[in-house]
Amino acid sequence: MKIKFFAIITFCLFLSELSSQVNPKNAKKSDSGKSLGRDSTSVKRTKEIKKVASIDMYLQFSIEGDSTVVDTTLSIKKDYKFNYLQRDNFGLMPFANIGQTYNALSFNIADNRTNPNFGSRARHFNYIESDDVLYYEVPTPWTRLTYKTAFEQGQMLDAFFTVNLSKQFNFSIAYKGLRSLGNYQNALTSTGNFRLTSNYKTKNNRYKARAHIVMQDLLNEENGGLLDEDIENFVTGDEEFIDRSVFDMNFQDAENILVGKRFFLNHSYDLIKKRDSLNKNSLAIINEISFEDKYYQYRQNSPSVNYFGDTFTNNINDKVTLEDFRSSLSLSYNNNILGNLKFGIDYTNINYGYNSVVLLFPDEIILNRIKTSFLGANASYSKTINSIKLKGSAGLNLSDEFVGSYIDTNLSFKLNDDIHLDGGLFISSRLPNYNFLLYQSDYIDYNWYNFEDFKNVNTQQIKFNISSEKFFNASLDISNIENYTYFGVSSDTNRDNVVKPMQYSDPLQYLRLKVQKEFRVGHFALDNTIMYQNVISDEDVLNVPVIITRNTLYYSNQIFKKAMTLQTGITFNYFTKYNMNGYDPLLAEFYTQNETELGGFPRLDFFVNAKVRQTRIFLKAEHFNSSFTGYDYFSAPNHPYRDFTIRFGLVWDFFL
Repeated sequence: MKIKFFAIITFCLFLSELSSQVNPKNAKKSDSGKSLGRDSTSVKRTKEIKKVASIDMYLQFSIEGDSTVVDTTLSIKKDYKFNYLQRDNFGLMPFANIGQTYNALSFNIADNRTNPNFGSRARHFNYIESDDVLYYEVPTPWTRLTYKTAFEQGQMLDAFFTVNLSKQFNFSIAYKGLRSLGNYQNALTSTGNFRLTSNYKTKNNRYKARAHIVMQDLLNEENGGLLDEDIENFVTGDEEFIDRSVFDMNFQDAENILVGKRFFLNHSYDLIKKRDSLNKNSLAIINEISFEDKYYQYRQNSPSVNYFGDTFTNNINDKVTLEDFRSSLSLSYNNNILGNLKFGIDYTNINYGYNSVVLLFPDEIILNRIKTSFLGANASYSKTINSIKLKGSAGLNLSDEFVGSYIDTNLSFKLNDDIHLDGGLFISSRLPNYNFLLYQSDYIDYNWYNFEDFKNVNTQQIKFNISSEKFFNASLDISNIENYTYFGVSSDTNRDNVVKPMQYSDPLQYLRLKVQKEFRVGHFALDNTIMYQNVISDEDVLNVPVIITRNTLYYSNQIFKKAMTLQTGITFNYFTKYNMNGYDPLLAEFYTQNETELGGFPRLDFFVNAKVRQTRIFLKAEHFNSSFTGYDYFSAPNHPYRDFTIRFGLVWDFFL
């Protein structure tokens, strides 16, 4: 524990030290055409920078160092990303209220973690992980405001600001907040994501550092969906129930929340710096420190015995915590001929669990903690030869309890200026998520300890991709999964519909083929994305729709003497019927069920998008076909999808 607190103190002192190194005088004396620094008190200096700053100078970086230019254009991809998650949600089925969970219609099996994930995955769609954080370098201060209306008494706002205090030091601060009451009873959502990042490098570029602090709280009221006897009232479109607030839900006083905070620092120093093309070698030492503290809590004042079963107490208050500390030390060697090779060791300390031991029966004790510390090893390699790129990475836990490993390789090359091909192999073995191994609840049936019983989930995947503007974009992956672990409906208890963790001992195969192509004729375009899926197994433990499709027909043009870019059109979403996963609000997890078949309904959205200078405006009539194509639309069993609604939003960029 002392190591964790020492790392956090070091992190804070590091940020303080970076701030003290910023020298406004030096920034003022630097060349106006090249420097990213600026003196905010000098009006003349501001005007000079604004004259030379172009959009390609506003850069954002991933933790791996890959850079992209800030994009302020208006395209159909921007429409796909203008949602609560702020990324393309193809393959995700939203629940009725914004900020609730999503039912995954497709699964990405490849995950290069060697440790289990924290549970409650249904709450993690909007949880910002370390790999999601971006770092920035900008010539002038940049502000972005993202706003979108919600459902009944609420809105979503994401405010972001970044500035380079000198050419060497950038920081950014952002907060995304949401509050939405929803159209159904007890469906309030209230979430917040705070991000603070810094990006620093010395003048000689020998030392580089990226750091972030992320604090998040994701609260959802949970109603358990419609009562079974009200399903018919919804499906038939009974006029008495068009006002969705009149529906009685399964429970009225339940809520769950996921809270997390993370301190992260990645910094490196070049022991041997590659100065020019004659110097073929470089050697750097890299250190990464991460400490994350998070908890998930479910509260309910009146137990739902008919829904979850008997309880230990009349006031449900389940809370599980995780303290995850990681530190790694690596050497990175780069040679013009050999390529880039990195090797490192890492240390992990984990403390997951509850505050008390549960005694179910005299001979059955549910332990309350999974605690361990262990070392690990990691390595990576990359090499570029003309248009061919080879890269790979691997990791291994040096632990008898937390056995885990992965190998991820990728080969890509360009056939010509248009066609880009890549493929790879992924192999992994790791324990199931923590809530499969240990769970405690005030509900008696929701207590288990499987740490010694469940085996590692073993995954092998081959993947291929082709990208072509002229022809099409396609991706194919084929996965073989051994010891697939999932939540399912148990028949080992006296009650029906008891959700328990299960492990499928036989191997299963999972295939995904995704194809995307846009056709253009003048100012009109038809963008198509279709996915085919197939699962081969002796039992129905992994259910997915065979076909998922999204098709958008739209018109795009510049009007008012090219002062405005206008896009308008209709988007069609559809997936075939299948046994859709059910949602358990106590676990905040989806579970496999094979009794209710859902899907096969169209979703039509009409949109009008516009861009004026640096402002993008989005207006959408969502699911406008809901009243005339049938009320058989569900996001999960007993959980209806959204009715027709009109929503407005905008993205406003300021470059000072």
